[in-house]
Amino acid sequence: MTNPSPEPLLSLFNVNTFYGQAQVHFDLSITVARGHIVCLLGGNASGKSTTMKIILGLVKPRSGEVTFDGASLIGLTTPQIVRRGIASVPEARRLFADMSVRENILMGAFVRNDREAVALDLDRMLTLFPKLGQRLSQRAGSLSGGEQQMVAMARALMSRPRMIVMDEPTMGLSPLYVDRVLELIRSINQAGVSVFMVEQNASLALEIAHEAYVLQTGRIVLSGPARALKDDPRVRDAYLGGSEAA
Repeated sequence: MTNPSPEPLLSLFNVNTFYGQAQVHFDLSITVARGHIVCLLGGNASGKSTTMKIILGLVKPRSGEVTFDGASLIGLTTPQIVRRGIASVPEARRLFADMSVRENILMGAFVRNDREAVALDLDRMLTLFPKLGQRLSQRAGSLSGGEQQMVAMARALMSRPRMIVMDEPTMGLSPLYVDRVLELIRSINQAGVSVFMVEQNASLALEIAHEAYVLQTGRIVLSGPARALKDDPRVRDAYLGGSEAA
């Protein structure tokens, strides 16, 4: 197990984002320390998914700074950002349904040309996700939601990232697979990969995160160590929109 360092790996500072005239983020600032799991909590339309898109270069903020390992990500394409060491596990998995499990996993290595190492990493993925070894030739679209999530995670790891960003990794999964996915996120982090995850299930996310941020209508309203926020009544109010909703 690695000893996490407080040194920032990813930093968003005073980010303001717009869709047309509608402002989505208001001076958004988030830091992911090297070796840490950081979760971003928030309800629908809070700006969570747009945060992910900014990190991946899919949306350009109007102002503010986005840096990874000290270098700006603003203006880079998504493939360039992946080459810097960031991989994505998108919401709803986004697999190629008619391609095999093997082909989907190998898509994660598209930025690499070290074929022998890619083959070794594929074997490593099958050790980490043993169930996928039984499904390699199967159509990805025929898998269960939990199995598809494992394919998406394996695909992300094939780029040998320093950080994985995950959008709603437990959405739509059975309780059994939710526990398994959270266990895998811990394992990935303990292997030295930093994790930034957007999640609606606050109690689950706070179980495994080091730090957490609560986003409400584009503004960070709470932040701090996940352990401290887990029992904070304000998390329930800010995240669910009122104690009655709980």
